[in-house]
Amino acid sequence: MRQTLTLCHQLLPRRFAWLMDLYEENHARLERLFAPASLVPDRYRSSVGDGLDVLLEIIERHAYTTEIRLSYDLVDPETGLLAPSAMLRVYDDARVAEATHCQPGRQMIDVLGPFPPVRVVADHRLRMNSFLSRWLDYLGEHGHSRHTLTIDDAAAVWPTGAGDGTSAEAGGD
Repeated sequence: MRQTLTLCHQLLPRRFAWLMDLYEENHARLERLFAPASLVPDRYRSSVGDGLDVLLEIIERHAYTTEIRLSYDLVDPETGLLAPSAMLRVYDDARVAEATHCQPGRQMIDVLGPFPPVRVVADHRLRMNSFLSRWLDYLGEHGHSRHTLTIDDAAAVWPTGAGDGTSAEAGGD
């Protein structure tokens, strides 16, 4: 076990540190932007009049963890799912937020295969969380905030499984 940990540390010390920093920064950005810790599980819409409404869903809240779906109100015509879309896991006790996947209906195993090398997984997580970081900055710069969030009355028309891999449509690709 010690040899494996040493090998991982030798392979990924900078990437791992960068990834942990991204998780921490993304938590701060997300909290500053939408304050999800203060939201009850529901579906929310942020509209700033630019034609690109943001959808935020607090899927589940546990003692220290919150599952969130973040997307634009744009449906991919091929899949019928919201895209772009990101599934987020927020660890409130550790004050970190990670994008667990950013492709509608696709888990990491669907993207990378069953046994990807450690470096491939780390690179994929870095790309997803770098994307999330830039996206959250972009949303803030364009006026989205906790003050623009309203409960989404049109929640019933949201495509099911939009980004979480739970719908029948989500298994394809």
